[in-house]
Amino acid sequence: MPRITIRDWPPYSPTDQNRRENTVTAAKLMMNAALTAPNVGGLPMTEGEIVYGEEEQEAIARKTEELAFEKEAWKHVFLYEAVMARQADALLLLGNTRAYSSPWDGECGLCAGRPDCSFVYEHRNQNAGIIDVTDRRCDTLIQGPLCALYAHQLGYNVGSALMVAVNLYIDARPFISIGLAAQKLGYCRNSALVIGIVISAKAKCEPSDPALDYHLVNLDSAIDAIRSNVNQLGVRPATGKEYRAGDPAKKR
Repeated sequence: MPRITIRDWPPYSPTDQNRRENTVTAAKLMMNAALTAPNVGGLPMTEGEIVYGEEEQEAIARKTEELAFEKEAWKHVFLYEAVMARQADALLLLGNTRAYSSPWDGECGLCAGRPDCSFVYEHRNQNAGIIDVTDRRCDTLIQGPLCALYAHQLGYNVGSALMVAVNLYIDARPFISIGLAAQKLGYCRNSALVIGIVISAKAKCEPSDPALDYHLVNLDSAIDAIRSNVNQLGVRPATGKEYRAGDPAKKR
């Protein structure tokens, strides 16, 4: 009978990959929950992508680190969360596809307090209420203005996904920083706003309890520090003597 062995160490070993595959399965079910969450007007407006893999997650982590230095106020937050993107088992990206391209055209009053969508239309190139989405140039993190009602809708999608994570006993936490970084790299390209959910199945949920200076003090950096100080730790005897001629650890 086949045996499936699951351990979380060493990273990316076959036994660890078995564990990570469980989180990918959970991410797919979380995506189902996001798609079936209550939508404004019953309109489809949600897209998602699951990012799973060392290279793919590293790219998003580095982009998050890059964005961290654009503004001092969010620097430490983005640097911390970049590590979380790097060390997660998988990332679920959720985006709203209508907030930028087609306002609700109701009377919600969320856009600048007006009783219509005139604020959005006045600040966008449009003809007869059809917004031109071909100009994608942007010097801000989020290209706007957005339909506030549809942007708000993304919260229901994320909340539904997190509810499934709880029922599946999977650690999950949403981050705007990771969503923004992924969007800059081309993920969820049809969305105006993207949220990244970090998913993991480990003994310690790092996103909920990170160490101080987490971008410096984390599991990866700790392991690398041990490797660089292996001689001082006595893991490898630096005696210069041939070990086959006698045990160099024994005192003479």
